[in-house]
Amino acid sequence: MIILKDILYKVAIDAVNGSTDIAINKMDFDSRKIELNDVFVAIRGTVSNGHDFIQKAIALGAKAIVCDTLPDDLQSDVTYVKVEDTNKALAFMAANYFGNPSEKLKLVGITGTNGKTTIASLLYQLFQKAGFKVGLLSTVKIMVDTKEYKATHTTPDSITINHYLNEMIENNVEYCFMEVSSHGIHQKRTEALHFTGGIFTNLSHDHLDYHPTFAEYRDVKKSFFDNLPKTAFALSNIDDKNGAVMLQNSVAKKCTYALKSYADYKAQILENQLSGLLLKVNGSEVWVKLIGTFNAYNVLAIYGAAIELGMDSLETLRLLSDLESVSGRFQYIVSETNVTAIIDYAHTPDALENVLKTINDIRTKNEQLITVVGCGGNRDKTKRPIMADIASALSDKAVLTSDNPRNENPDTIINEMEKGVAAQNYKKVLAITDRKQAIKTACQLAQPNDIILIAGKGHETYQEVNGVRHDFDDMKIVKEILEQLHK
Repeated sequence: MIILKDILYKVAIDAVNGSTDIAINKMDFDSRKIELNDVFVAIRGTVSNGHDFIQKAIALGAKAIVCDTLPDDLQSDVTYVKVEDTNKALAFMAANYFGNPSEKLKLVGITGTNGKTTIASLLYQLFQKAGFKVGLLSTVKIMVDTKEYKATHTTPDSITINHYLNEMIENNVEYCFMEVSSHGIHQKRTEALHFTGGIFTNLSHDHLDYHPTFAEYRDVKKSFFDNLPKTAFALSNIDDKNGAVMLQNSVAKKCTYALKSYADYKAQILENQLSGLLLKVNGSEVWVKLIGTFNAYNVLAIYGAAIELGMDSLETLRLLSDLESVSGRFQYIVSETNVTAIIDYAHTPDALENVLKTINDIRTKNEQLITVVGCGGNRDKTKRPIMADIASALSDKAVLTSDNPRNENPDTIINEMEKGVAAQNYKKVLAITDRKQAIKTACQLAQPNDIILIAGKGHETYQEVNGVRHDFDDMKIVKEILEQLHK
């Protein structure tokens, strides 16, 4: 039995109507999931306002309502708790409900535009290989030790986060690595969590459909480091122009990593091949199975975090060399005719440029580089022409196609992309709306030894069209097409 006043600990309360000394069952912010004796937390979302569903929640059995505006009609058998910010209230209530599980393990949050999934996933892998029980909260999946759950958001809601953290505690998990998105920070989903460390990767053009300005996007990321406790470490990529900004007001232990600047964790790329990287990390050489300069940064972040968490340096380097690449992050296959197809999640201008530059650094230039790329619907429109400009400038041929059009017309998205193509690159560009046909065309254009990059969806196994998700796996489709073409 849980008493309402106990889960309201640390919640900033403006007013209470009714008793908080009552037993409650559980809480939710989705009125459809409310059952007898539950607490309904009314959240103001981007699509709907939970305050519009208070009466529905009461009809389903809600015993208490947490809201920022009290309804006109207050029922005598229901407790109403008025708070300033229901998102923040939910974060503390969820943490209290599950016994504040983040305080019982070492939780490390990774934030930034690119690299979050790779760093979180590979830290999970590394600590698991070191013999620890580990948890993972990522875009690709949620792991509780070796048990896998499907992920729906980069940073889940507060209830989901604490539910899985609690399950980790029950399974004796010692470390958890978590992707922290700007949406998650802004919507206070991470507010009541106790972090042992935070990692900043980089900051570039993304989510400007959600954040009105780049400055707000940056400052939201920065607030994560501002709120880290003194006992935590803040590890930042100092080569990024916003790396120092992240650390400005943090009271945590400040640590840096870089390839170009002076830093606590420093690396030099000795070899960069399609089979991996040879790096010199803080004076020691290590071979890793990851590819490209952007992954050299990811390796440094992983190395730095492991050392800050108490891992031995030589043991960390040994484990780094054994790590496998993450699903949909620079994954590649080579066909029987020696065509290399690379699948990568790159869906921002910076990420796409990084991947293309990496391929161009590695290849001999005797082969073609064909890029298949699209942009998501109902998302930041300003990046569409930039993505097409990068793809056409850095490839021998570029095929513009659909990503997840969602509720937008895919042809409109492609037309907006085409506006970014420079005049000298027009002849390199094809526009094919159907993504499968676009991939097939790229495969048909490819000669032996050519390279095809299929960017934007990575690990995703669906395509969202008009709000409906259809099975679609870039890796699976390109494998099938290459096999059919070369029979």
